[in-house]
Amino acid sequence: MINSVLIATGSCIPDLIVANQDFSAARFFTAGGARIEQESAVILEQFRSITGIRERRYARPEQRASDLGWLAASEALTSSGIDPESLDYIIVAHNFGDVTAGSNRVDLVPSLASRIKARLEIRNPNCVAYDLAFGCPGWLEAVIQANYYLRSGDAQRCLVIGTETLSRVIDPHDRDTMLFSDGSGAIILEARPDGAAGIKAHHTQTHAHEYAGLLGMGKSYAPDYEHTADQFMKMQGRKLYEFALQHVPHVVQVALDKAGVPLNQVKKVLLHQANEKMDVAILQRLFKLYGEESPNLDVMPMTIGWLGNSSVATLPTLVDLLRKGELESAPLAAGDYVVLASVGAGMNINAVVYQC
Repeated sequence: MINSVLIATGSCIPDLIVANQDFSAARFFTAGGARIEQESAVILEQFRSITGIRERRYARPEQRASDLGWLAASEALTSSGIDPESLDYIIVAHNFGDVTAGSNRVDLVPSLASRIKARLEIRNPNCVAYDLAFGCPGWLEAVIQANYYLRSGDAQRCLVIGTETLSRVIDPHDRDTMLFSDGSGAIILEARPDGAAGIKAHHTQTHAHEYAGLLGMGKSYAPDYEHTADQFMKMQGRKLYEFALQHVPHVVQVALDKAGVPLNQVKKVLLHQANEKMDVAILQRLFKLYGEESPNLDVMPMTIGWLGNSSVATLPTLVDLLRKGELESAPLAAGDYVVLASVGAGMNINAVVYQC
């Protein structure tokens, strides 16, 4: 039996730190165009108490998503010591391609995967490079696809990258702008026979019929915004929160059932870093499904407080930091079970069960 085993990780955490206080002079409006008259201190404190975010990271003006992805991939390759020419697939998850600072225009041709492959100087034409757009769960879905390639015998090694520069597609007059950030993470999966380590099961759902509109693109909330052709990422926060609480725990439960792993054997639950309050509520609902008491939150490492929500980059960055021992979290040992799960635009949900 072939297992898909994680052999290396890397990440690119941008060095431009943007604190909540940096938004104190912002003019925020409602979706209807009405000015929000609350004092900035009140708005910022309400935001922090709900999301858990104190600061976030933005890419430097000269950096684009493919640059961040290349840096994360380079780190993973260097740490693994493998020959980049031995990669069979490079899958890059993102949602907006390369967006140049100040432009608010996406650049998707050629694919980010091809750009990163070229930057890595990989000449092997049998190394297939392609992009995946699947909302925030895109990186985890790319992991699921890589798992199929590896287990089928079609590939030996896959590089899976999540990279995003959300700071370029957010409305400065929408309070939700404070949620989002930039970053990139990468892992290398390798096909290995026998052994316990590897991906044990997964489950994915798309709830498009009723919920496709919860996340999308729209105009600035500011009535006097000059560049009327610009489109920004918009979300229906309350409905999205309710959707996630209703559906994400069930998807995780299905993945665990497929793997034959009881919840009490799971050492870590790694959730997409969307909103701290929402992630805690998802974890509590998951434990409730199993008739368990409220969980010890140590089971769920968090990075959103200082990294914000970087969409497809949150999970691979979290995995990299955890693997390197750079989080205040108990280390993982051989044989430990980990669950990874994400939810986002589509509305898409996925979960993966992995044994270390």
